[in-house]
Amino acid sequence: MRVAIVPGVPALRPEYASIEDPVPELRAAVAEATRWLGSGRLVVANGSAKRTEKAPGYFDDRAAAFDGALGAALRAGDLSGLDLSLAGELWADVAGLTELAGVRASEVQVDYDDAPYGVQYWVVRWQCTP
Repeated sequence: MRVAIVPGVPALRPEYASIEDPVPELRAAVAEATRWLGSGRLVVANGSAKRTEKAPGYFDDRAAAFDGALGAALRAGDLSGLDLSLAGELWADVAGLTELAGVRASEVQVDYDDAPYGVQYWVVRWQCTP
């Protein structure tokens, strides 16, 4: 089974591409991951939305550590330790990741890892064994 984890960011919508694309690297990573995915599982999720003072949720000093732990879990291919209550407090959209409970990735590729606009986004590909 293949899993692609992508952010549900409005800036990815075609009408936001305009003359100067606000997130070209993110858009390219999402496009490549969805091509790779083929017919398998697409999960929409992102990290905290409180990384900076200009972030949608303003600044929370717990955000960087939370995102670091979530990023490490995504890279490890194991989300079993995900703190859903803290995720909610930090405006992290991780509901889609709960669908991966019990799933372990045998191969992981991170195509994008950045926090534009104070929101942590990843594009991650998981190859999972049944």
